[in-house]
Amino acid sequence: MEFSPDGPLAIPLWINGHAFLTVTESFYNVTHPTTGESLRRVPLCGTNEATAAVTAARAAQTTWAEMGLAPRRVCLAKLADALENYTGHFAKLLMQDVAIDEAAASAEVAAAVAALRGAAVGETGVFALVTDAARPLANIAEVIAPALMAGATVVVKPSPRAPSAAYALCELSARAEWPAGVLNLLQGDTAAIDGLCTAGIDRLVYRGNAALGVDIGAIADAAGTPYVMLPA
Repeated sequence: MEFSPDGPLAIPLWINGHAFLTVTESFYNVTHPTTGESLRRVPLCGTNEATAAVTAARAAQTTWAEMGLAPRRVCLAKLADALENYTGHFAKLLMQDVAIDEAAASAEVAAAVAALRGAAVGETGVFALVTDAARPLANIAEVIAPALMAGATVVVKPSPRAPSAAYALCELSARAEWPAGVLNLLQGDTAAIDGLCTAGIDRLVYRGNAALGVDIGAIADAAGTPYVMLPA
């Protein structure tokens, strides 16, 4: 994934195996945590976009599950290999979004690669993952890999403060020839989370700051959606 050097660029969603463009009323400006430079923009999505993402994940889930464990492991291994090959690019995205140094960024990419390669088998179904801005790549890989191994499909909703590596990972999954709809990306904040719950996911999973997790849990409870808050 290459971003234009000519100014802030809106990062699209990723739905059903391709970039998904949408028009929203507002955007979040992604700024460099140290310099304050405006880097990118993300659309603050709601119910319509969440429904499209969940519909794609639901449509792909049966076929993905029926592929069998060995082919799914091959898919995750191909993504891990591709991610490792693009370590420098992903490290740069992390350094821009969360202002960590190169060593820490490279270590986070390595952790994500290890998670994809060494995933145990988790719980299947169609689920949404919400993360905060801490470890925005590794947290995603560590949570989704076991579920994907089990045959689950997923919609990832990263923090609008650190969305870049998540989008790049989705783009890389297409280059690794993943089936469309297995991995989807929704941008936004609380309205997007509410949309995911009302769209009929099997569970909402959150990993990050505990205080934010309580607020997200309240959204899930109001919608009657099973909710799991994982330790940061």
